[in-house]
Amino acid sequence: MSEEQFETLLNFFKVMGNESRLRLVGLLANEPQNVGELAAALGVKEPTVSHHLSQLKMLGLVSVRAEGNNRIYNLNAKMLEQMNKEMFTAENVANMVAKAPTPDEKVLRAFLDGEQITAIPSKRSKQQVVLRWLVEKFEHDRQYEEREVNEIIKRHHPDSASWRRYLIDEHLMARAGGYYWRIDTPA
Repeated sequence: MSEEQFETLLNFFKVMGNESRLRLVGLLANEPQNVGELAAALGVKEPTVSHHLSQLKMLGLVSVRAEGNNRIYNLNAKMLEQMNKEMFTAENVANMVAKAPTPDEKVLRAFLDGEQITAIPSKRSKQQVVLRWLVEKFEHDRQYEEREVNEIIKRHHPDSASWRRYLIDEHLMARAGGYYWRIDTPA
């Protein structure tokens, strides 16, 4: 399954994971309807139905046509069938099962938002995981001035002084004469 297909499938489940949207799909499977009819059938306000319909429309599951002053919504059954045929194959479903994240991956998910460190872990073991991630931002066999070290760290967290000290304390980097370098540790 391609990354694009996976994203489409993920969005499908996010959108269809809502009871009101599921009921809307069911109602539209029976017959095309306007927002007022759908709102009455669901017992919700029209703006709520419009919001749900926009979500379904983004996925291509619902189409709309003008009929006088009304907008009539239809279920795009062909799109649903196409998704079923292309994405719900046994092979694709089997490929969706991701291996369980490693303990380090769990820590990084907890303390990173993209490339930004969101907090300094209080537990040393978790801090070491984040430090191992951070030290990868530095090249092997290169000396850095303190200013350069700070710049690299600040791309990921504003407190460069603390992270610089942690890298030294954990023997991931060394310093002498105003220069810093990465210490290669055995794998």
